[in-house]
Amino acid sequence: MLDSIQPKKCKYCDSYHIVRWGISKETDSQRLRCQNCKRTFMDNDALPGMKKPADQVVLAFNTCYQGMSLNAIRRHLQKMYNNYPSDSTVYEWIEKFTKKAVKQTINYKPEVGDVWVTNETRINIGGQEVWIWDIIDTKTRFLLASHLSTKRTISDARVLLTEAARKAEKQPKVVITDHLAAYIDGVEFSFGAGTKHLPLKSFRTGLGTQFIERFYSTLKVRTKAMHRLKSINNAKNILQGWLVHYNYLQRHEELGDRTPAQKAGIKHIFKNWNDLFGWGTSAKIDREDDYC
Repeated sequence: MLDSIQPKKCKYCDSYHIVRWGISKETDSQRLRCQNCKRTFMDNDALPGMKKPADQVVLAFNTCYQGMSLNAIRRHLQKMYNNYPSDSTVYEWIEKFTKKAVKQTINYKPEVGDVWVTNETRINIGGQEVWIWDIIDTKTRFLLASHLSTKRTISDARVLLTEAARKAEKQPKVVITDHLAAYIDGVEFSFGAGTKHLPLKSFRTGLGTQFIERFYSTLKVRTKAMHRLKSINNAKNILQGWLVHYNYLQRHEELGDRTPAQKAGIKHIFKNWNDLFGWGTSAKIDREDDYC
């Protein structure tokens, strides 16, 4: 005979019509079954298909994108939750849910200004020297695009510039760059004569000095989060996750304690990674989601 229970509700559809459905041999935890949507789940704080509560995943994300290493994240989880997962488990969380967070923001269009600044950062990943390209709007501080490459060519410059224009749905009036030769043709080929290319000998002098210095300081945190990665494919995923973190979660004093996304007129506010994963109280989990 089925044993009805209250007041717990289904993790998928919020129905209260659930019953006990045996004990998990792996975790020795109660399993439940929803009589409404016919799905089963564990009687704990974890999301469907996950062994650990969602707040541990969110903590891993917060600390990762604040520059903490995987080993430091594991130690932090052990201290806070008495849980010491493997490196691979933590990275699986970050890799899978980063893609989910990026997907949540992909269709938002920022209202940005007309002066954009580029930057390239050299970093070593898995013993290979690579370059991270960034382009940011000076008015809103919105990071329009990031690109990772093994070289600094005209093609790489165009990838960055084209992606920024696609995101903004416009082209800038001015692009400020360093003296990298790739930008000379890259800006012209991407935007034509309607955009002025302003190369500076050094970002420490001239237009945008204070802004660039602040951005350099922010990039140091990203470098800490990425330099221990072992493959370029992994790095590309983390790079896009950091872009989401910077634009939608990181508040700036010079923006009135708002995020770049808010300054750029994006009305939907994500308060934390929990929101970016769609794990709010009204969020529903799709059946086909394969959580680790």
